[in-house]
Amino acid sequence: LNNRVNLVHGNALDLPFEDNSFDRAYMLHVGMNIEDKEKLFTEINRVLKPGGVFGVYDVMQIQPGEMTYPVPWASEQEICKLASPRQYKEALKAAGFDVVTEANQKESAMEFFKNMRAKMEADGPPPLGLHTLMRASTPVRIQNMVQNIAAGTISPVEIISRALG
Repeated sequence: LNNRVNLVHGNALDLPFEDNSFDRAYMLHVGMNIEDKEKLFTEINRVLKPGGVFGVYDVMQIQPGEMTYPVPWASEQEICKLASPRQYKEALKAAGFDVVTEANQKESAMEFFKNMRAKMEADGPPPLGLHTLMRASTPVRIQNMVQNIAAGTISPVEIISRALG
C-alpha cells in the first residue's frame, strides 16, 4: 500500500492541507479528546470540498451522570472532553455542515465487547490491539467503558454530515 497511502502527522485543529482538498473525511474516536468541537469541525470543513461527506464515530455523553474512570481515552474526568450528540450536531451546524443522519451504536458496542471478551477468554489477546497502548490498565478501562455504556451514560454515536459550500 506504500504507493496508495500517505501518512501525515498533524494537529486536528490546524490540519496541514489546502482548502477544499478532500471529497470525504471521517473521525473515529477523536472528539472525546478535543474540547472545542466547533473549531475542530470548522477545520475539517475547510479541507473538505463543498458537498463533501464527513463521518463521525465518537463516544458521546448520552445522559447526565457520573462516569467510572479510567476509560480507554481518559484516566480521569478532568481530561475527558465528552459532549452530547446534540452538542456535536450544534457544533457541526455552526461549522458549516448539514447533519444527514445520527445513529446511537449502543447495541452494536455491547455486542462488540461481548464478542471481544469471549475471544479473549478463548484465545488470549491478539498481537496488536488496545492492550498494546493501555498496557496493564486495559481490563479496567474496558470494563469501565462497558459499564458506562450499559448504564446509558455514554455510547458510541455515528453522525454523517455534508459540508455546505
